[in-house]
Amino acid sequence: MAISLAPAALERVQGFLAATPGALGLRFGVKRTGCSGWSYVVDLARDERPGDVVSEYAGVRIFIDADSLPMVDGTEIDFHKQGLNEQFLFRNPNVAGECGCGSSFTTDADKAA
Repeated sequence: MAISLAPAALERVQGFLAATPGALGLRFGVKRTGCSGWSYVVDLARDERPGDVVSEYAGVRIFIDADSLPMVDGTEIDFHKQGLNEQFLFRNPNVAGECGCGSSFTTDADKAA
């Protein structure tokens, strides 16, 4: 499993972790939603859940549920600020298509189903 954090995302996540006592790391996964099928879920991990796969990148522990792992494996998470707007961006090699607004995606496995 390989989830990586671009320098800006790493700095942002480290800041969140430093400001949140008890946080164990970053929780990253997907949920079914949107017009294309899947949307990213990013939060601070406050516990380790049964079935979590845990990896580490530059000292940040990343918790991924087993169901999400095939859809996010290989993703690089980045963070961009432009004016007043801030957002995490995802470079996911598993994405086969995205909706027009960019909030959800499909994978090749979805197309085959």
